Amino acid sequence: MNEKTLMRGNQALGEGAVRAGCRYFFGYPITPQNELFEYMAKRLPEVGGTFLQSESELSGVHMIMGAAAGGARCMSSSSGPGFTLMGEGLTTLAAAQLPAVLVCVSRAGPGLGRIASSQADYRLATRGGGHGDYQCLVFGPGSAQELYELTYKAFELADHYRNPVIILSDAILGQMMEPVDFDARPSLTAPEKEWAVRGKGNNPRKVIKAAPHTDEELIQWNRDLKVKYDQMRDNEQQYETIDSEDAKMLLVAFGSSARISLDAMKKAREENIRVGMFRPVSLWPFPEKGLKEIVSRGVRKVLVVEANNGQMLEDVRLAVCNDAKVNHYGFGGGHVFSPDEIYREIVKLNSRV
Repeated sequence: MNEKTLMRGNQALGEGAVRAGCRYFFGYPITPQNELFEYMAKRLPEVGGTFLQSESELSGVHMIMGAAAGGARCMSSSSGPGFTLMGEGLTTLAAAQLPAVLVCVSRAGPGLGRIASSQADYRLATRGGGHGDYQCLVFGPGSAQELYELTYKAFELADHYRNPVIILSDAILGQMMEPVDFDARPSLTAPEKEWAVRGKGNNPRKVIKAAPHTDEELIQWNRDLKVKYDQMRDNEQQYETIDSEDAKMLLVAFGSSARISLDAMKKAREENIRVGMFRPVSLWPFPEKGLKEIVSRGVRKVLVVEANNGQMLEDVRLAVCNDAKVNHYGFGGGHVFSPDEIYREIVKLNSRV
């Protein structure tokens, strides 16, 4: 039996990064991700890495460009207001095809909002917080174990696609404590990258460009990037289903909302309400193929549960089309759901013709 370590979700995420070979962290503190910030400040020097508190989120994400261009695995993190400031850097990282992992631990908005947990950054992460036609893989972990494992995997995918990857967490997941099995992912050294800029020496000159020089180049650049984004969409759709085989109603929820909804779903099934759950793990690409397939088995009603005013709702509607009636429960501002209120929504929806 593997030994497990009890730790906060934010800390588990940090350990996943370190064991994946991340050796550079640049960022600026903001609640509710500061445990990750503090963990990296302590942990990276222990493995020969570098932690640097930048003067702002904007400068931190641009520091990542230098480390990523040199071939290092690097990371930054923030919460909603700070992550917004990273938009320019994100789009430039994608344009230059530089791999990195960026973490957003959501808090309530809009504006500065407050530090209460929320899922209000779904659109910010999945639709791109910067300008231009760029896209990042986005993962929505649902436990401390997944925060560890998906962060580890994010570094591998960032290198594979030469593209930034986003981990979208929230304050509940970041603050809660759970046992984490570190043996699920072995520690490794970041691979060498033949394209990295490490000084010319006697080798051919290497150049990393963030923008082409002509209109024709920019058009071709976008075409090439779209090919990569299409590959991501086809290959990286991930999800989990629970009790969906006989479901006539389907809950769709991610992150902490999925954990809370699971208790409500179990209570409803005890009362012979045939409800199942679909939990997106990849938020972009949204796992539309899996959701369509499950709904086609006879699901008649879908209840989207999310701690915002209805952001993932749009993706669910596009996937389901007219095959089932799509409903929403959720609102922004930092309200934390209880299983009982979600259970009441299930019962209410089940009673409708």
